[in-house]
Amino acid sequence: MSAAATGLISAAIQVQNRIIDSPLDMVWGASISTKIILVVLAASSLASWILIFWKWRELRAVNGRADRFVYAMEGARGLIDLHHALLRLEDSPFTRVFREGVSFFSELRPGALEGAKDQPGLTPTQLEALWLVLEKNLSQERDELAHGMQWLAIIGSVSPLLGLMGTVVGIMNSFIGITSQGSANIAAVAPGIAEALTTTVAGLAVAIPAVIAYNHYAARLRLFVGELEGFASEFIGTLAREGRL
Repeated sequence: MSAAATGLISAAIQVQNRIIDSPLDMVWGASISTKIILVVLAASSLASWILIFWKWRELRAVNGRADRFVYAMEGARGLIDLHHALLRLEDSPFTRVFREGVSFFSELRPGALEGAKDQPGLTPTQLEALWLVLEKNLSQERDELAHGMQWLAIIGSVSPLLGLMGTVVGIMNSFIGITSQGSANIAAVAPGIAEALTTTVAGLAVAIPAVIAYNHYAARLRLFVGELEGFASEFIGTLAREGRL
């Protein structure tokens, strides 16, 4: 018999013969493979909660800046007034998209924001280029807001699989112990099965908060992106109302 097989049988016998008084005893006395999986799941859980609180603070701050941006838009009486009002606001996805749009418009029509009269409107090609600039900045802001969320998705999908792998390994060890001892009574089987199920519970405990947070933040991100797209349309509408197109 090989050394690896002998080691597996020895570990399985230790699991079968172990007396378990609490879940903590089960974890401390688990096999090496189970402990490795539990350590990986613990690290994943820590990373998940760090990401959850980080994204919560980031999206909360963006939401407050969005409210101030909307308030500034409602109080403005035209593109020039809005431009001056937003220059005083703190940096946010909304102000960045607006400033990029206004900056590109100013390059197409120099002096338009300084009150120059008799400025010609934008040609269809220039209007399309303005849309492309706005869409590019919208895409950049969306990617920036989504930064880190992919790790929540990865943790939420991989953690149950890690837990399942630990369960399969634990059950294999239990069957090896049963075979080596020649006994299949409940006292011989229960410790190994309990240890095997520990990784499944840990995997689900890690995955559930990550999946909930990811779906919640993804919904909020879609809301912010929708607001940004609405603002881009409103920006073009403002240019049309003021006869700048």
